[in-house]
Amino acid sequence: MTTTGVNQRQLITRRRALAAALAAGVAAPIGAAGRASTAAATPDPVRPTLPPPTGPFPVGTVSLHLVDRSRPDPAAGPGRYRELMTSVWYPARNTWRYPLARWMPPAPLRELLTVAGFGADAAVAPLTAGHEGAPVRRRRGERLPVVVFSHGAHDHRSDTTIVVQELASHGYVVVTVDHTHDAFSQFPDGRVIVPVNDPALTPWDFAEDVRFVLDRVADLAAGRNPDAGRRPLPAGLGAALDLRRIGMFGWSKGATATALVMAEDRRVRAGLSFDGPMQSQPPTRELDRPFMLMTAAFTRAAEPSVAEFWSRLRGWRLTVQAEGAVHSSYCDVQWLIPQLARGIGMSDDELRGFIGTLDPARAVRIQQAYPLAFFDLHLRQRGHLLDGPSAAFPEVTFIP
Repeated sequence: MTTTGVNQRQLITRRRALAAALAAGVAAPIGAAGRASTAAATPDPVRPTLPPPTGPFPVGTVSLHLVDRSRPDPAAGPGRYRELMTSVWYPARNTWRYPLARWMPPAPLRELLTVAGFGADAAVAPLTAGHEGAPVRRRRGERLPVVVFSHGAHDHRSDTTIVVQELASHGYVVVTVDHTHDAFSQFPDGRVIVPVNDPALTPWDFAEDVRFVLDRVADLAAGRNPDAGRRPLPAGLGAALDLRRIGMFGWSKGATATALVMAEDRRVRAGLSFDGPMQSQPPTRELDRPFMLMTAAFTRAAEPSVAEFWSRLRGWRLTVQAEGAVHSSYCDVQWLIPQLARGIGMSDDELRGFIGTLDPARAVRIQQAYPLAFFDLHLRQRGHLLDGPSAAFPEVTFIP
């Protein structure tokens, strides 16, 4: 059932705040002081896990600190330029020599836990499938398609790691971006940045961040190191990037930013929305390239801005929706929240209030299959999952 008006916005705001926290290990509703106090008193931290990717390749990852010296950052104070933390995920080789990356560094994780009313050490971030700094795996002369991810409001770049490492395991290079001052993030010098409301970042700010990141991806492809500290890059990373095949996806505000980037930058050939509201001023223009909506709360029927955006799509387009999904169901929290709920005694009704009725294991399969199918179709010209409804995914409806 879809709610509308103020009640819907309040529900989505609550779920978004919880999603940002739970994704890094928080295990109670924001504002549930009694439940948070109980969790804080638990001697052993919760240790959630992530499902492994299904692709044939091991996964590597590296973080980059990028500084945009053409753009002052109004939230950082006088004389400060826009700084971003990003991660690059890719198929890797010789991974046994390289440690697995955690979901998030300990310091911003503690901030998330504290915001949610927990003890700072109440939980640990799960391990990902990404091996830090491992060399890139590819055939001689092969270049790999690139996909960029933009997160939601008051969130962080790790919130779709299930999708990101799935793409990397199937031969994509995926770049995830922390939108500084609307994200929980940490820079190499130890500075921890948390979301702020004044000044509030807009989807257009997110879009500017991504276009800057695309320029830095071009630097990598040209053999340059864009990291502000010139930290070492994984062997073979720059030579693996195919700048002719770039896609983008985003969740919530990041989905709106995906549409805005595509309207301004033709380097992005295909865009995917995870339940984006598609609200911006000015709104996005018409798009003539492929775009897919995976909707839940922000449907075309319930949200006029989504319906208006749909009417401006002039290229290949598709809307799919998973039965029982809520706003965060296409993110990792759909898998993580149930693990954490068991540790704090959350009731079944409380759990359904946050993740809906979409089974978490089925949600993972949908997250792994449909984004991969979309980018395979439009960046590699292969695959048939998006031809129509699939018996393998009875929860997923194609909406004409």
